[in-house]
Amino acid sequence: MMGYTTAVGIYVDAANIQNNGGFGMQYDVLREYACRGHAEPVRLNAYVTYDEERGRRDRQYAQRANNFFATIREFGYKVIVKKYRWYRDDEGTPYAKANADLDMAVDALLQSRSLGRVLLATGDGDFVQVVRALQNQGCRVEVLGFDNVSAELRREADVYLSGYLVPNLLPTGRNGDRPAWGQPGSRVRGICYHHSNEGFGFMRFLRTVSDTLWITDTRNPDSPYASAFFRDGDLPDAVRPSELPSHRHLFEFDLAESSVKEGGLQAENIAVVSAGS
Repeated sequence: MMGYTTAVGIYVDAANIQNNGGFGMQYDVLREYACRGHAEPVRLNAYVTYDEERGRRDRQYAQRANNFFATIREFGYKVIVKKYRWYRDDEGTPYAKANADLDMAVDALLQSRSLGRVLLATGDGDFVQVVRALQNQGCRVEVLGFDNVSAELRREADVYLSGYLVPNLLPTGRNGDRPAWGQPGSRVRGICYHHSNEGFGFMRFLRTVSDTLWITDTRNPDSPYASAFFRDGDLPDAVRPSELPSHRHLFEFDLAESSVKEGGLQAENIAVVSAGS
């Protein structure tokens, strides 16, 4: 007998993601993350903005936008284009506005009847009420964002995970010909979950996407996470050891073989990628 398959809906507020740290997000990786545990993607909607007036006078802009839309479609997403509208303020200065929030909210609510899990890729706090409504429909609601993610939106979601922490969702600062994410020599992102006053600590990072994200204890063989030792001297100058451990600081670092534990990992060349999520 076949097991139950969760029906998933993915709704991407593309402008919010791009403008808040997620420029270059890989939509195929987002799909894999949302559909972990062999879930079935039923709805994949990406809400994008487009300036028609600029497109008429700037062929490169039009070509980049159309290529972006075509790439997303290749990954199975329906692309909903919200065109900019031009207005004038009280002083007569023209300005453009394009907001896809309402379209995204209405679609998610109407389509939720056939979904078991909904992923909202946005950091916009205006979606708090949408999360509650989806949950009242029986959906499990997940939120993914990068920078400037509403604290209330994170609290309301059943699962919130920073997009910085999803393996390969956003290219790291120095990819090159490095080994795969999580291997010695690769560059990954994580948080400091333990720090000692003796001048060292441990980073935790997601090795692989799985349906057991809640098993954060890296000692558990079923955990999708791994840990890496670091010394305080390797921390960026902007981070004080007294601030650690912290879920607010998100770090990017190189993985090397540990100098203190055989078979372990060590974090080097540590940088802060976000200090507000």
